[in-house]
Amino acid sequence: MTKSETVWHKSWNLPGIRAATEKACEELLDAARRLGYDEEELFGVHLALEEAFMNAIQHGNRGDSSKHVWVESLITPEKIDISITDEGTGFDPDGLPDPRLGDNLYKCSGRGVLLIRAYMDLVEYNDRGNCVHMVKFRDKEGRIRKALYSE
Repeated sequence: MTKSETVWHKSWNLPGIRAATEKACEELLDAARRLGYDEEELFGVHLALEEAFMNAIQHGNRGDSSKHVWVESLITPEKIDISITDEGTGFDPDGLPDPRLGDNLYKCSGRGVLLIRAYMDLVEYNDRGNCVHMVKFRDKEGRIRKALYSE
């Protein structure tokens, strides 16, 4: 297998609408499947992607469909690496209220950043707070365990 067959890289400049981000999400997940990631490995990545895209569209771009969302992605056998940037003014991810505490438990929103952090191995925001960088490392031990028990 050559390097070009084991590494997938793509950038998007998307209109800030749900349909565009859904298509990019589908393309990215399909590429990961072609590189051998299974549905169990992709579940959390899919969830984190959807949350990050919705945050970019709804909160970052404030629902303004004339604004864009930029995506940078790299998939290798070892990791899925994604950055999503919106045109918003940004926010302080550490300043968000904990959705697991008090009255926040009953709110219909406010769990996106918590879910992204729970399902991705590395989550960083730029200083402005309008770009999230997420990495999911391949669970090689999990694949080995699965192979041993499926024989």
